[in-house]
Amino acid sequence: MQEPVRPTKIDPELRRKARALRRESTFPERLLWSVLRNRALSGLKFRRQQVIGPFIVDFYCDELHLAVEVDGESHVGRGEADDRRTAELASRGVRVIRFTNDDVMHDREAVAMVIQREAERIRGGRPSSEDPHPQPLSHPRKGERGADP
Repeated sequence: MQEPVRPTKIDPELRRKARALRRESTFPERLLWSVLRNRALSGLKFRRQQVIGPFIVDFYCDELHLAVEVDGESHVGRGEADDRRTAELASRGVRVIRFTNDDVMHDREAVAMVIQREAERIRGGRPSSEDPHPQPLSHPRKGERGADP
């Protein structure tokens, strides 16, 4: 597996922004953090609001080069930008899994199971599905990526 390319020195502005994002976590991010913190999920160490290159990912497991993103209302209509960001992270060796706020708030256990399943795939060296994203847990609402017009 390719090592993620991270600068030896993090841009001070990105560092400040990541700290602010940790202080101002959304409710769904706090819920998911309660599942991921203290190695509670399969002994994996996750960090919150981790800087990777020019990006800040919501949660990151360095051991597996796995990023977990929680997409809220700010991501509606940003599908192409999110896809470009995911592709750039993938080029740095980072696997990205995305969930909606609704997924986290309404079925935290299923979200944890998807993350755990992906961790097992990575640990076992088995390739992930051809799709760059695991199947979403919820159906997109009107106006969201993948929704009917």
